[in-house]
Amino acid sequence: MGKDYYSILGVSRDADDDTIKKAYRKLALKWHPDRNKEKPDVAKSKFQEIGEAFEVLSDKNKRAVFDQYGEEGLKGGPPPPDAGGAGGFPGGGSFHFTSSGGPGGAGFHPSNADDIFKHFFSSFGGGGMGNMGGMGNMGGMGGGMDDFNDFGGGMPGGFSFSSGGGMPGGMPGGFGRRQHEPEKPPAIKRSFPVSLEDLYTGTVKRLKVTRKLRDGSTGRSISTDKILTVNVKAGWKAGTKIRFPGEGDELENGVTQDIEFVLEEKPHAIFKREGDNLRMTIRLSLVEALTGFQKSIKTLDDRTLSVNNTKSVIQPGQESRVANEGMPNSKTGRKGDLIITYEVQFPTSLTEAQKETIRKTLS
Repeated sequence: MGKDYYSILGVSRDADDDTIKKAYRKLALKWHPDRNKEKPDVAKSKFQEIGEAFEVLSDKNKRAVFDQYGEEGLKGGPPPPDAGGAGGFPGGGSFHFTSSGGPGGAGFHPSNADDIFKHFFSSFGGGGMGNMGGMGNMGGMGGGMDDFNDFGGGMPGGFSFSSGGGMPGGMPGGFGRRQHEPEKPPAIKRSFPVSLEDLYTGTVKRLKVTRKLRDGSTGRSISTDKILTVNVKAGWKAGTKIRFPGEGDELENGVTQDIEFVLEEKPHAIFKREGDNLRMTIRLSLVEALTGFQKSIKTLDDRTLSVNNTKSVIQPGQESRVANEGMPNSKTGRKGDLIITYEVQFPTSLTEAQKETIRKTLS
């Protein structure tokens, strides 16, 4: 049993042209592959089927054959006497169909769904239509232009086309090309806080964003959630920008904004970043500063680093440097240094005996 084009478009068998066109518009926008990138194969099949159904039901000759003989008769049987071997949309021979066997030597061959889509919407404000005669009226759409006002004329949101050659049937080049591409809107910017630990090792972050899209059937704005994945590279710095083209809000003119995340470094309790170096402070008692010390440091990748001094006196504010224990460079992979500043804590008071001992020791 062949396809039922009426069921595909969701219209009754006595539907008029305007009803058929409105049904096609709604379903074509819903199932266009550009708006169904998560299920491309299903969308492509549905989109082609919807286009085929509209191509038949919008042409009185093809519709008459289909009503009498069904899909098999339309594609394999003889065309009606006044078909003339050419067909397409009402108002002119927009597409030319060739035969490939079947009774009578001629049969209907569906056009490419993209061509049907371009033709349909370009007839309502699209570029390249000036020399097409009766084609611009879409076979008596008349007041049907009102159906497309929510797109501001021309192609609906998110769809644009260009053509270097002609359409099937000898159409002029430039069919469906937009005369003026809308200006790209500014990106939506969001802060992207990342810990020093994650910037040291690198990580994968999954961010949930809420975006506004235009409903293809109503033109209204609807909110949807999407998960974006960011591969954080070891060594990225504050201010690094991660851009997701076309993942922002869809505006009224059909253009979709980009989303741009700007990396921020979360404050760390111990370490402070300075370029590719890390800086930290170790607090020493006066005894440790004078006689020596041993300290353990927990690194950003959870290793234990031992720091000690037994040979020299540490001065307040003195610094030491541990090579290759800083942050990695995202381009070269080389690590900076860990810079340690020593803070010496002096006692707030001393007994007379302590003072005397110090005098004898240091004099």
